[in-house]
Amino acid sequence: MMEFIISFLSGALSSMGIGGGAVLLLYLTAFAGTNVLKAQGINLVFFLAAAIPAALIHEKNGFIRKKIALTFILFGIPGVFFGSFLAGFLPEKALRIVFSLFLLFLGGKEFFGKSEKKS
Repeated sequence: MMEFIISFLSGALSSMGIGGGAVLLLYLTAFAGTNVLKAQGINLVFFLAAAIPAALIHEKNGFIRKKIALTFILFGIPGVFFGSFLAGFLPEKALRIVFSLFLLFLGGKEFFGKSEKKS
């Protein structure tokens, strides 16, 4: 039952672009006992399944700026290969620490950062 709830929550959050992958990774590593590399692989497969329909819906609603998206895609693809290569050499503990620090940084940025005013 817990897997169903986490999957649903991760999918809903991912489709809105607000960190469903982090929820899934936290569950897999902290509660399900999955090692970090395997959890990241599961998260990436899950992300593809969630991202494709979300991207189509966001495109239909005019929420995607194509030039900016293309820039992120063009630079993100080499980043994927570099990150995957690097993760294969780092020990499990280092990956856990890096991921934890990254989540703390993002959480602090969201919590203490200034919010955009909607017009």
